[in-house]
Amino acid sequence: MSGREHGVESFDRLGDIDAANVVRCARSLLRRPLLHTESQDGELLGMIYRHRAVLQEMFSTLLGYRLVIHRRYARLYKSGPGADPTRAVPTLSPRGYAYVALTLATLTGSGKQVLLSRLIADVHSDASEAGMVVDDGPTDRRALTAALRHLVALGVLTETEGTVAPSANDSTAEALITVDTDLLGQLLSGPLAEATGPEHLVALSSGTAGSHVATVEQAVRRRLVEDPVVHYEDLPVSQANWLRRHRAREARMLERYFGVVAESRSEGIATADPQDYLTDTPFPGTSTVARIAQLALPELLDSTTPRAGDHRHPVTWQDFTRVCTELLENHPSTWSRRATEDPDSLIRMVVDLLRRVGVLAPDDPGEPNGWLLSPSAHRWLPIPEGDPGPAAEPETLPAPEPPAPGLFDLLEGEPPH
Repeated sequence: MSGREHGVESFDRLGDIDAANVVRCARSLLRRPLLHTESQDGELLGMIYRHRAVLQEMFSTLLGYRLVIHRRYARLYKSGPGADPTRAVPTLSPRGYAYVALTLATLTGSGKQVLLSRLIADVHSDASEAGMVVDDGPTDRRALTAALRHLVALGVLTETEGTVAPSANDSTAEALITVDTDLLGQLLSGPLAEATGPEHLVALSSGTAGSHVATVEQAVRRRLVEDPVVHYEDLPVSQANWLRRHRAREARMLERYFGVVAESRSEGIATADPQDYLTDTPFPGTSTVARIAQLALPELLDSTTPRAGDHRHPVTWQDFTRVCTELLENHPSTWSRRATEDPDSLIRMVVDLLRRVGVLAPDDPGEPNGWLLSPSAHRWLPIPEGDPGPAAEPETLPAPEPPAPGLFDLLEGEPPH
């Protein structure tokens, strides 16, 4: 596939070694959109700076993403996962996210260094001005500490003396905090100067408003790069039609530029990273939750009927309860003690895992106990181990008409589309 097919001519002119290095840099930026010298993969900054022109053209042309590269840091302005609740930072609660926003607002006027006690006092003051009720109780202290720790991990804050960690349990703890104002200025993904309010800023950040609107092909590619499973039914009509026409070409593009493998079937496309580097949630796994989730898939698929025209299986909390309870009762010594003592908690974790993997989605936002199970779940059906022994010769029957291939049901020897 020629890079000129997508307009990435600078990539097409690279030799094999440089092209492989650019792909490695692109994958690192997709995983860590704010990359600095002290972060994981920070050693790649030199290579990213050297190939900055190619990387900037590649992200701009293919995904409509802006990429800022300096010697000390690189910032990829992605559109983000939108309203997907499974893609949040695990350590941040909704209260923690609110404190991140408040802290960023406070830091814009704090200078290069600030005492922890002064920063907390200013955050509380700004929260009161914004009409947000805060207190100095343990819950708020933990949320604020999580927000500060997140900003430390991003490199925006550095603990020069002391640490922000004890503030969750000790409101008198002190520390000297250094602010990286350069990284602070790069953190927000939306242009503040153009935003007329919070909702407009979110729309600008996601590429759905103003001059930042992504093209049809860019919007589709963002989904393919960021989401493990993309159903045609979930896309706007224009995007779904475009992807159906160009799915083979897009599969080649994903592998060439980002090292991602796409599997195309009638219901949609799933993407996987053979190295698991870009995989948010590896699956299957060896934990009790992962094993029960995988073992539950066959029964959930077999006991429910696909929705007409959608191919997805409606499942309920009762379905999960029945299937998971049977697995716990039939093999009690196999699972962790916590799982057998608290099955409701286990079922919630199974549902959450399947949602993060991309095979389970809410059926109705207003109905919290109903989901749609993707046919892509077939790719993870468990295969029994061992020899079942000889079986009786079955009666010879006429060969049935082969069904149309379902999502990820690869026939033997068939390469992915």
